[in-house]
Amino acid sequence: MIKWLLTFLGYMYFRFPGAILGFIVGTLVDNYIRSSGGFLNSIGGQQKSSVSPGDFELNLLSLCSLVIKADGQVSQTELDYVRAYFVQSYGKERANATFRTFNEVVKNRQVSASRIGRYLAARTKYPTRLQIVHFLFGIAKADGRVSEAEARAIQEISGYLQITGRDFESIKAMFFKKADYSYTILEIEKTASNEDVKKAYRKMAKKYHPDKLGHMDEAYRKGAQEKFTKVQEAYENIQKERGM
Repeated sequence: MIKWLLTFLGYMYFRFPGAILGFIVGTLVDNYIRSSGGFLNSIGGQQKSSVSPGDFELNLLSLCSLVIKADGQVSQTELDYVRAYFVQSYGKERANATFRTFNEVVKNRQVSASRIGRYLAARTKYPTRLQIVHFLFGIAKADGRVSEAEARAIQEISGYLQITGRDFESIKAMFFKKADYSYTILEIEKTASNEDVKKAYRKMAKKYHPDKLGHMDEAYRKGAQEKFTKVQEAYENIQKERGM
């Protein structure tokens, strides 16, 4: 362990006071490595069998940074959105610690969407990854609009997270109210029968039900509720359109 090495070196050069200082500094370094090691593995391409809460938060923050920088402009509104989310999810003290660790670790490293996406895909459930994509779109929309560059960045991340194309387009449609977006949210064609519309609604309502994320933090459950509400709105729009 590093603390014993630094303790020995401290004693060699500065005797007893050096040994004490080496032990203290070494302990801090060991603790830091244990807390951030999984994150370093994910951006460095190595593998772990599971993802700890700390790893998840740091990797999520890394994906946030990719989306925020995607259009070449760092929006303060988007930064505030991310910070508010982390504070709501994990509390101010833990959120600040996550931001500090992120700044220290990533400062001189290139964040890889491919490595992080694959790392999380192998260690998180599909509903959790759907929520990540929804959250990333929320960041992009925080300043009023989702740029094409941001949408492309999220689509790339979505692919690495092993999100299906239909699910990605469904979530994207929740933030782009284009023609027939209600059908896209329900993952059906406009030519679908009324019975198929009802089946699609039941399927999507089940997929995005907040209970799917009952094990996650409050902010994640809130995001699941937002998607669930969008599915309900899409179904109601189609009902009105068709007089169902």
